[in-house]
Amino acid sequence: MSYYVVTPFGRAAQMRRMREFFDNEFPFSEQEVIVPMDVQAENDDFIITALVPGLKPEDLNIQIINESVTLSGELKLDEDEKANIIHRECPSGKFHRTITLPSTLDATKADAHVENGVLTLRVPKAEEAKPKTIKVSVAK
Repeated sequence: MSYYVVTPFGRAAQMRRMREFFDNEFPFSEQEVIVPMDVQAENDDFIITALVPGLKPEDLNIQIINESVTLSGELKLDEDEKANIIHRECPSGKFHRTITLPSTLDATKADAHVENGVLTLRVPKAEEAKPKTIKVSVAK
């Protein structure tokens, strides 16, 4: 009996490689890795978590512009050149992910940390994007 695990990340990478094969002259010059991300909305913040196994904080680049958050970096494997690799599934290569959120962000108050291979990025909404309560008075 065969058992296959299908994930959307596997299919997306396969489709991208097929598209690159037909679009580019040398499609396999550099491997790009897909880093899975989750985004959660809390009252005045967005919390983004991304799986970045083995990545050091200094090797991660985070840019926040208006409503967009971009994560980029490179996952590297420590390889022994003499090793006879039989099978490889661990990702290695550069990654670049951009996600657009529904509100303008305040990049000056963003906070990011990496723990156990998981990046947690907390980005607050900009003051102008937060809902405001307006008191209504009776006209005289």
